[in-house]
Amino acid sequence: MFKGGTMDMFRSEEMQLMQLMMPAESAHDTVAALGHVGLLQFKDLNTDKSAFQKSYSTQVKRCDEMARKLRFFHDQVQKSELIVGARMGQDSWELDELEAKLDELESELLEINGNSERLQRSHSELMELQLVLEKAGGFFDDAQHRASAAHFESSSGTMEAPLLAGESTTDSKTVRLGFVAGVIQQEKLIAFERLLFRATRGNMFLKSTAVGSVLDPTTGEKQEKAVFVVFFAGERARTKILKICEAFGANRYPFPEEPARQRQMNAEVTARLRELHTTIEAGERHRESVLQNIAVNLDSWTVQTKQETAIYHTLNKLSVDTSRKVLVAEAWCPVSGKQQVQDALSEVAQRANSSVSTIFQPLVTYEQPPTYFQTNKITHSFQEIVDAYGVAKYREANPAPFTIVTFPFLFAVMFGDFGHGMLLLAFALWMVLREKIMGRQQLDEIIGMCFGGRYVMLLMAIFSIYTGLIYNECFSIPMSIFGKSHWACAEESGQGYSLLQIKFNETLCPTAFEAGLSMNDRVSPAAFLLLHA
Repeated sequence: MFKGGTMDMFRSEEMQLMQLMMPAESAHDTVAALGHVGLLQFKDLNTDKSAFQKSYSTQVKRCDEMARKLRFFHDQVQKSELIVGARMGQDSWELDELEAKLDELESELLEINGNSERLQRSHSELMELQLVLEKAGGFFDDAQHRASAAHFESSSGTMEAPLLAGESTTDSKTVRLGFVAGVIQQEKLIAFERLLFRATRGNMFLKSTAVGSVLDPTTGEKQEKAVFVVFFAGERARTKILKICEAFGANRYPFPEEPARQRQMNAEVTARLRELHTTIEAGERHRESVLQNIAVNLDSWTVQTKQETAIYHTLNKLSVDTSRKVLVAEAWCPVSGKQQVQDALSEVAQRANSSVSTIFQPLVTYEQPPTYFQTNKITHSFQEIVDAYGVAKYREANPAPFTIVTFPFLFAVMFGDFGHGMLLLAFALWMVLREKIMGRQQLDEIIGMCFGGRYVMLLMAIFSIYTGLIYNECFSIPMSIFGKSHWACAEESGQGYSLLQIKFNETLCPTAFEAGLSMNDRVSPAAFLLLHA
């Protein structure tokens, strides 16, 4: 690239300090237009003020709050595994409208999430209660059958059987047993039983059975759990058991003793579960529709919020006059780009129908200008590689153009494989041909990094194919496209020469002859003869 008799690619752009005096009512639009041009570096004229003392600190706070809400939306969309819509040039929103829209969506989504969590917690609790009713009811039925069978065996046909039907052999003082039923994690069951035994001094009986993976009401995660029933005697034992259940995170549920009441309660729980399931499905559909509407505009809202944040951060660098009607800015600008900046300022003035346009004038300064290199989509990646090691001084020679050749070639010297180079070339060409489509997509970290260096990978692939041909190597397998070697052993040439003949005959191989004169061992030399085509 040659411009004005100088090579702009090999040397940084000539910079000039400019002063801008823009009306306060059009300052936002002016800074936005200059940001799209991307040729100005603003100086901070308010270094003596804190972040809270600057003129647009309130707007910056609002943008930060909007960015927080957008991050919340992004997390919710990712959890629902929805696809974020690509930027398609939607109409931009005013800051107040966008802020109100995001606030409304956040409130709606938080309410939906809260209702969904409460319904899911109730559903999980009812599921555990249903498991307790089924498993614990089985414990009681089994115990009752066993007691009936034992009583029948002990009382039929024995001398101890009472003569009268109403006569009983049981003691008049009976003790009524209490019980506690609930659900606990399977991994805590053994420790739970051991602590109950020690706390009650063995005056308890624990019956449990595993129920598999169950959604925990507290954490909302699936856990391996078991249903338990603890039988005890006395209020002191009950108090101890309740405290131990609380310590182990066991969920206790009411369990009636009467079988009829158990069946009735089980039917009520089943009906309630069906209602909750229908309600949860409706809530999930509503939540998914809200998130889909958010996902369509999420990317454009995020970009606009970042732009607004950058605009107000730039406005905070500007100096405000005493009348607060004019904002004064100082910025470095490439001399070759002054006309583009002037055109952008004129366009903003025409759109605003303002009688006073922004004043754009140079300033005399002795400060060291910043370094700026004009790059394109091909040279940008190579310039970034050079800048990673160090940025050249102002108007200093730029090594990036030389890196366009040297960096891929040195990589190829190390990589050097024809087959792998072809694969790398196919991948790089695929990204280059689809760069417009991929540029509008939301790429992940690895693909985004490869896409940014697609032209670097393209040149590395071409040089790797070249060095691979020189190395005679394809997928780490030797090739013989140009022959095995330019050098061959004279003994294997097929002319019947022995090692001693080659060693002592100067006409066959002068190098071997000279080496043979200095050798004492006549059978050790390995002579090589240059075979010409």
